[in-house]
Amino acid sequence: MSGKYKQIINSRIFITAILVLIQFVWIVLLFNKLITHYAVTNMLFKLLSIIFVLAIVSKDENPAFKIGWLIIIMVAPLFGALLYLTSGDSKPSRKLQRQLNKEHDIWKPYLVQEESVTEQLAKLNKRAFGTCQYLNNLSDYPVYQNTSVTYYPIGEKMYESMLEELEKAEHFIFLEYFIISEGIMWDNILEILKRKAKEGLDVRLIYDDWGCLTCLPPGYTREMEKHGIKCMSFNHVIPLLSLVMNNRDHRKIIVIDGHIAFNGGINLSDEYINEKERFGHWKDTGVKIVGDAVWNFTMMFLEMWNAFRKTDEGVEEFRPHRYHKEVFPSDGFVQPFADNPLDGESVAENVYLEIITQAKDYVYIFTPYLILDNEMKSALCLAAKRGVDVRLVTPGVPDKKLTYRLTRSNYLVLLKAGVKIYEYTPGFLHAKSYVCDDQFGVVGTINMDYRSLYLHFECGTFLYQSEAVMELKKDTLETIEQSRQVSRNDIRQGYLGKLINSVLKILAPLF
Repeated sequence: MSGKYKQIINSRIFITAILVLIQFVWIVLLFNKLITHYAVTNMLFKLLSIIFVLAIVSKDENPAFKIGWLIIIMVAPLFGALLYLTSGDSKPSRKLQRQLNKEHDIWKPYLVQEESVTEQLAKLNKRAFGTCQYLNNLSDYPVYQNTSVTYYPIGEKMYESMLEELEKAEHFIFLEYFIISEGIMWDNILEILKRKAKEGLDVRLIYDDWGCLTCLPPGYTREMEKHGIKCMSFNHVIPLLSLVMNNRDHRKIIVIDGHIAFNGGINLSDEYINEKERFGHWKDTGVKIVGDAVWNFTMMFLEMWNAFRKTDEGVEEFRPHRYHKEVFPSDGFVQPFADNPLDGESVAENVYLEIITQAKDYVYIFTPYLILDNEMKSALCLAAKRGVDVRLVTPGVPDKKLTYRLTRSNYLVLLKAGVKIYEYTPGFLHAKSYVCDDQFGVVGTINMDYRSLYLHFECGTFLYQSEAVMELKKDTLETIEQSRQVSRNDIRQGYLGKLINSVLKILAPLF
């Protein structure tokens, strides 16, 4: 047997897949055995499906999300119920909720909104004030001035800046990522982290275990600890059909010395900087934040870290001005925020909806996936119908074919309403960005799909009157120039195609 096949057989993903497959086969065999008692079994399954349907209907969740699951369960009572138990509930496990909620209550008092900032914002723009108030009230993260923002239109540019700032670190470095993959990008960052840890800096790393399942070897946290890098994997993968695996840490954060942070869609893997080609040219976006607003990202990281590895009793050593005594220059208003499945509030989606519904002139959107609920679809259509220039940019080369088809299945209703849709022809667009009316912008990790909006731990940066907003607008228009505009003729399909799309829309909560 060649070394390549041995490596595959011994990999975590292979072992996990085999164990999950065994469980699935066992369930199928059990199901077949139960069928021999068809009358009793049929009655039991119907009763169970009714119980599940009533439980789902009673939940305070998005109607589109619930309807998809209701249809799945009613069509296939047993498998639908099992699928919902393992993949459908947006709430994390009770243990995970307890740990994170307890830690959030501990750190929340350190997130204090400076009244002078909101007073000035209220005088400038009531709409911006309302959005920032919403984010502060529901996600607990304040809005700041005394912060500058640099926008990066491509992963390579942000990567250069990341290396430069990491080299300057003198006190601590925090990293939290969904995907870390061995290669040029991560190897160069890791070399700096090892060196900084050896110099005595507090270097910590969080990575999502599912996101890195095929990218990092087993025992990677132990390997990092050997180099002085404190490390933990979030929600460690267990080879079971389990609801616990449903909630992933999809955030991408770097914090350096408390006053520099990076955020955006860019993971630590070579395709994000086009050192490895997977789906054509990889287009992504990100921001560097310098100043007071970095505190929000520091607190996001510390809350996640201390929920599982209790390390810190205080926070003073991590504040932006602990190692930088001067006042930071202001570049508008900056509000990093978090969204998670713990609070029952779709914070990110509501911010997106607010931007769309209150837009006056234009809304330009980068999104790799377009799996829309009724609220989002209606908001986009109504904005276009009242004369707002609504433009969506999606990938021209898909990373997942079924998801791409589901994305395109939403095009027709949007095009009919006057929404302009462009596909990035050079390759895959992974950016998650909004820009509106030359004033508002969001750059972050949040996709326009069910998993990002309801199931994952996410983060983003809300911008008002920042120079980065105009840089984002410029980049969007330049990207549109490289993209192909989609027309209604491009998406004509026969009856079979429409049927497939209808089925995919029912299954949308699974994507």
